Formats: sequence, structure tokens, C-alpha cells
Amino acid sequence: MRIGPYELTSNLFLSPLAGYTNLPFRLTLRELGGLGWTTTDLVNARSLLERNRTALQLVAAAPEDQPFSIQLFGSVPEEMRDAAALCETLGAQAVDINMGCPVKKVVRIGGGSAMMTELEKTAALVRGMVAAVKIPITAKMRLGWDDDNLTAPDLARVLEDAGVAAVFVHGRTRAQGFSGRVNLTGIRAVVNAVQSIPVIGNGDVTTPEAAQHMLAETGCAGVSIGRGAFYDPWIFRRTAHLLRTGELLPEPLFAERVRVMQRHFERYLEFYGEAHGARLFRKVAPWYAKRFGPAKPFKQDIITIKSRADFAAALERYLAWRAQFCDDTGELLPRFALSPMTASFMRDAEEISPHERHAIPVPKGPVEVW
Repeated sequence: MRIGPYELTSNLFLSPLAGYTNLPFRLTLRELGGLGWTTTDLVNARSLLERNRTALQLVAAAPEDQPFSIQLFGSVPEEMRDAAALCETLGAQAVDINMGCPVKKVVRIGGGSAMMTELEKTAALVRGMVAAVKIPITAKMRLGWDDDNLTAPDLARVLEDAGVAAVFVHGRTRAQGFSGRVNLTGIRAVVNAVQSIPVIGNGDVTTPEAAQHMLAETGCAGVSIGRGAFYDPWIFRRTAHLLRTGELLPEPLFAERVRVMQRHFERYLEFYGEAHGARLFRKVAPWYAKRFGPAKPFKQDIITIKSRADFAAALERYLAWRAQFCDDTGELLPRFALSPMTASFMRDAEEISPHERHAIPVPKGPVEVW
């Protein structure tokens, strides 16, 4: 798997998820293995050019998180061109153009999904960016604005002619948001539309089997995972192993889940500072807890933390409470092994195949407000 001059360790990618795929999360995923490429949260090109503090924090990088791409949104050609050049100086291996975000504040300025509606204008903008930098330019798109305007195949051809090095396709329209099922046939149409650049599929990849299924059904060169990675940080390691060997690794034990959550928390504090990092982690820890089994007291406790000490105390109280449901090894007794939250994500296995079994809600934050 290659993007431009870069040969990747796997064909698995982390999709941007506004408010969540920050540097602490990307480093945590990298440590677990299997991830070939990451992309930052989307950042406004103008804000980045103005050296806005928040924008610079969104594109923060580390040697352990490479190769990585900075994702830009905007519609002013000169700003996007100059922002791409700045990204190159900041050490990014590529610049990704967001042409898929359905959020109103992005679309109303002509960015995100709005770029799929004016192909000639979008192509001109992309050509300017390609000419301004030596690193690859890629694009993330949806299938189209709505079911009556599935422009992704045409857009992909235009972008390939304009010089993009790869295309990422979320198999939903802008009108769908994150509802309904991903359209694998639509992704396959984009794969068939281009001549030589890789197409990376995205959407509803919540298990290793789902990634394998998307590759088989669409012919895409790689798979990009967003919400699935937030729900299961081990998904890249387990998927890479499945694709390489055909063997599905078991899910991590509870002790490993706690260890990784603690490491993720410490990275938040290192990156944002103790007080702010602890507050921000209040929306992250409950996602780990979705896989803990009975965890209501922990979820109620963790959303009040203000410090490292608060986090440690909340976890200690939870471990003591959880012991009543566990065997001598600390794992849940069989009757408690499937939490009510996890059970709500699971459908009858006789009615739906494993690659479609989990339905993951949209995390609270910027992406849920359209």
C-alpha cells in the first residue's frame, strides 16, 4: 500500500473524528499496532494561516505518529494553497482536503460536502494545492450530496486528473449524515472510476470482519476507520492480523482495557495540562466503559473528574465495586460478560452477519450538530 512516495506498514487508516482524533488518541492507537496512516482533526485553513492556538493544537505532531496527514477544510483557493504549504513546513507527510464533512458550519462556507457540488471549481482549487507543495494531496469525500446527486465517481476522476494521490470515500451521502447503512456499491463505483490512484473505503467498519468485507466487496485499496476505532482502539491490530493470517484475535482482557485507558488519560494530561485534560477526558472514558460490562457507577463518577487524583479515585472505587461480578482472574462471570450497552449494539447473529453487527452512535461533539 502506497500513497505518493510513502510505503505503508498496513492498508488501515484512522479517519478524522472532530474533537476526538487528537494527538493523544493517535499516539495511543499507534502504540497498539496495525495502523498504517493517521489524519488530524479537520482544521480551518484560514485559522491555521492565522496561527490560531486551537488550530495549531489540532495539527500537533510527534515522531511516533508518522506517516500522518493534516486535514484542511475551506473554499478559498489561495487560503487552501497557502495552508497546504504551511502543513508541509509543519512536517505533515500529506494534506487531506475535507470534501465530506456534513456539518453546517463547514458546508456553509463552501467546504466539506459542498465541494462535491461544483466539480470544476473544486478541481481548480486542488490543482493550486498540488502545485504549491511536494507532499501528496489527498481528498476525503462522501458519495454525493444526496441520493439524487451521487457525484463521487465523477469527482474522483476529476481529482485524479488534478493530481491527488489518493481518495477516501465515506459510503454515505451528505443528506444521510451518519444514519442508515454504508453503500458498498457506491464505494465500488468510485474504485472503478479512477485509473491508478488508491481509493480507501470508510463507513460502518466496527469489527475486523467488517474491514475484510469492505475490501472484498468494493475492491478498495485500504480501509479507513473512525467511530469503530473510538469504540475499539484495538481494531487496527486485530484487523491487520486477520488480513495477514486469516485468524481473528480475541478481544483484549479487562486489565488491558484499563491499562490503555490510563495511558490515554495520561497523554491527555501531558498534552492539555492536568485540569483541562481531565475535563476533556470526561467524554472519552465512558467509551472505554462501554466494553467494561457493568459500569454505571464508573460512568457517573468519571464525568466529574478534575484531576489525576480524581481519575485514580474513580477507577479505584469502580474496581472494588466491579469485583462482585468477576471471577478470581478479574474477568466477568459469564452471566455478566455482555453489558447492557454492548448488548444494545448487537443484533441477532442469525439475522445479520458479523461484519455488520455493531451499530455505534455518533460521539457527542462537533460532528453531531449538522
